[in-house]
Amino acid sequence: MSSIFDEMAAEYDDDLFHPLVADTLISFLPSRPGLLLDAATGTGAAAFASLRLSPGSVVGVDISEGMVALARAKAPELDPARVISWQVGPAVPLPFADGAADAVVCASALHFLGATALTDWVRVLRPGGVVAFSISSSARFNPCGSMSEVMAHDLRIPGSEAEAAALATDAGFHSATAQTVRADIGGRDRLVFAVRAVR
Repeated sequence: MSSIFDEMAAEYDDDLFHPLVADTLISFLPSRPGLLLDAATGTGAAAFASLRLSPGSVVGVDISEGMVALARAKAPELDPARVISWQVGPAVPLPFADGAADAVVCASALHFLGATALTDWVRVLRPGGVVAFSISSSARFNPCGSMSEVMAHDLRIPGSEAEAAALATDAGFHSATAQTVRADIGGRDRLVFAVRAVR
């Protein structure tokens, strides 16, 4: 699976919808989290955006060496204090102890990780910890080619904000809310649901 994302890495940052989604998700999180985990960090958009929260530490985890290499290359400029550390490896399960994290963010990757990611975030978050994730709309979700081969098959792609929030509630979170993030970028209308929930 990682080779598919390695091949995408060089052009990943050309898609300006990714930082928009990352910024939205970070706005859902509390300031000054002790440990913030960015699951399936890609090239680090959410991890870098999280620095405005003044976190104690941030860890970005991704299966793609190519994606993480690009995140590390941007870090000297975007994270001069070295708050973020980067790990290459599976994002499910996250390589942290139960209750270790104050916040988890996952931008534009849950459809690859599957429903087991949601229950793993319940595990890794402390009580009261917050998760923020994005998920495609079923009306727009149409993976093809190699992408269709790496999609998770245990996850219901939501058709509404209520269904998106229910993904978190069904996994054991509470106070779940969702909003639509939409933008016309390069003549392409983009839409995802952004979800916030509490452990």
